This record gives sequence, structure tokens and C-alpha cells, in this order.
Amino acid sequence: QVRLVESGGGLVQPGGSLRLSCAASGTIFSIYTMGWYRQAPGKQREMVAAITSGGSTNYADSVKGRFTISRDNAKNTVYLQMNSLKPEDTAVYYCNSRLGLNTNWGQGTQVTVSS
Repeated sequence: QVRLVESGGGLVQPGGSLRLSCAASGTIFSIYTMGWYRQAPGKQREMVAAITSGGSTNYADSVKGRFTISRDNAKNTVYLQMNSLKPEDTAVYYCNSRLGLNTNWGQGTQVTVSS
């Protein structure tokens, strides 16, 4: 059973930065594709960024150039560095692990961008 625990969310002003972390346990972390998703009130959950076991990354168009996903396999942790935050980035951010049909989710962490 894969367990994912997110941290690092909070309240930040527009233009500010946050770094989210997701610690994984119960699995061989390095072989999984890891991703960050978000869900704003009244909207569907959407992919924000993903990183494969080989380090290839993929980003939603709305965050390209502002967000960076990375992973530290020695620490079983994936990160999401978020810069130049906008009010429309406000959402619950979820960590995801994927290996074939095996998908797991964290409990989510709230990010609020507001002045």
C-alpha cells in the first residue's frame, strides 16, 4: 500500500512562492511516475505537473514557466516549486503516484493565493 503525505500549502500573496512536498512510503518510490494535481471549488481535478521515473517532466500550460516539479528518490519525496503565484492557482493540491494501473492519492494540501 502506497501512502502519500503532502505538506507545504498555505496562504500566499499574488506573486509569491510556495514549495509543496509529498513524501511516499510503502513502495519502491523511484519506479513510479509522480504527479501533482489540483482541484478548485466547483471545478474538476486537473493535472498540474508530472515527473517520470527517468526524470522527464510535463506541465499544464497554465503553470509552464512558473512551476517546477522535481523528485529526490533517496528521500522518497516529490516537490512542486510554485513561483509567481496567481489567485487562479488557489486550489487543493494532491500528490499522485502511478505505475501502470496502480494509482494512489494523497489527502491534499490547500493553497490559497490572495492579498
